[in-house]
Amino acid sequence: MASGRASPELLGIPIDLARHSITTKRGDEMERRPHLCAKATRRMIGPCLLCTLFFLPAAEATLGQEVREKVLPNGLKVILLENHRAPLVTFQVVYRVGSRNEEWGKTGLSHMLEHMMFKGTKKVSGSDFSRIIQENGGQYNAFTSEDFTVYFENLSANRIGVAIDLESDRMHNLVLREEDFRTERMVVMEERRLRTLDNPKGFLLEQLGATAFQLQPYHWPTIGWMEDIERFTLEDLKAYYRTYYIPSNAFVVVVGDFKTEDLLPQIERAFGSLPAGVAPDQKRDIDPAQTGERRVFVKREANLPFLTMGYHVPNVREPDSDVLEVISALLSDGKSSRLYQDLVLEAKVALDVNTGHPLLSHDPGLFMVSVEPLLGKEVEEIEKALDKQLERLQTEPVTERELEKAKNQLEASFTFGRDSLFRQGLLLASYEIASHWRGIDDYVPNIRKVTAEDIKRVAKRYLIPDNRTVGVLIPVAAKEGKPAPSGSPLQEKMVR
Repeated sequence: MASGRASPELLGIPIDLARHSITTKRGDEMERRPHLCAKATRRMIGPCLLCTLFFLPAAEATLGQEVREKVLPNGLKVILLENHRAPLVTFQVVYRVGSRNEEWGKTGLSHMLEHMMFKGTKKVSGSDFSRIIQENGGQYNAFTSEDFTVYFENLSANRIGVAIDLESDRMHNLVLREEDFRTERMVVMEERRLRTLDNPKGFLLEQLGATAFQLQPYHWPTIGWMEDIERFTLEDLKAYYRTYYIPSNAFVVVVGDFKTEDLLPQIERAFGSLPAGVAPDQKRDIDPAQTGERRVFVKREANLPFLTMGYHVPNVREPDSDVLEVISALLSDGKSSRLYQDLVLEAKVALDVNTGHPLLSHDPGLFMVSVEPLLGKEVEEIEKALDKQLERLQTEPVTERELEKAKNQLEASFTFGRDSLFRQGLLLASYEIASHWRGIDDYVPNIRKVTAEDIKRVAKRYLIPDNRTVGVLIPVAAKEGKPAPSGSPLQEKMVR
């Protein structure tokens, strides 16, 4: 390892992280929805410890107490968290813009602009950007979600100035060229073909989202509809950049080995002179309560059927979201979970079962339940088994032992996530987008308050047929000589 090179293990980033691909994994699966669902959040912030919870000293128990915040005169918020365990730092610039900020006919602009942000500024070309980071032993990447876009560098602590200079430069001085735009648009179109059009389960999940959401921008995929991507113009991107890539619509998160009194003046000098701009309105239409079950069927070349259900649920701003976190853990966290025990081990009708709760989405999202059936098993049989387990939550109190185990899983994952600088930063950013970063300290206490009666009440309110959209993949035989496509049941959550 070269001198000063940031260790990906210590930063909490997968070894095989490439510049053009970042995903947030749920075990071996990936979730379609880019906002952080319950299990995805736990995977991102630390390993899942199934039975025993090891407590940190009380003085170290709350992350928010260690964070320092300052809002610069131009509206840029700076969130700093010192962590001196290793001489490393993660520098993250977060823009409050994702696919939820787009309009009908212009879907995918957020993701497209993220690609173009690596094409260079008036001072630093795209190739020079990459070279500078690599010469300083660092890693860099970006991703777009429904709710926000993040650019980050992970470096040795004594190289933090490199990230500050590069990110402050491209916040205001990006050069958008027609030739780069045309080339990158073709890249994005091919990306969409690979991730969705050629992925039967990904295609189903996209159709389920479009069916479940009628008004909300979560109706369309983060990468955008192909027809919209084809119609993009360079002027569309320039206008989008001017509107959303401004200090008053962004914040910086830094976690690692630094002293706040030294780092903050550096950030102020680099970003403080940038014009504030006018922060765009973040309010968007919200779907009214669903009044009946919706179903979508997709026929694609595939080896096996696939069943997925999405139930409309609130996010972290509502108390019921804490109960839904526990429900998700009860249903599918580990091989001792209810759905895995019932469908995979006992009934032997499924290969795998997953749930996901959109705790940190900006707007209300979908509580997802997905099952990959075993060969020869009928979707109808599996759906009945799922309904039986959801009805059980509504009628039978969860045992004290089972409830405590689920809480321990959640709390252990949350606590041990502090071993990763990158994941600490991303968690702070995600809370800031969904509500406020200070909410991070409410997570464990709120989980601990959940009771068996809460679980019955919340399951009765949200996990009912009238509140769901059901998606079914019907496999059809591949054309002669062409293998049926395979892919993860749950698509990438964040697009790069």
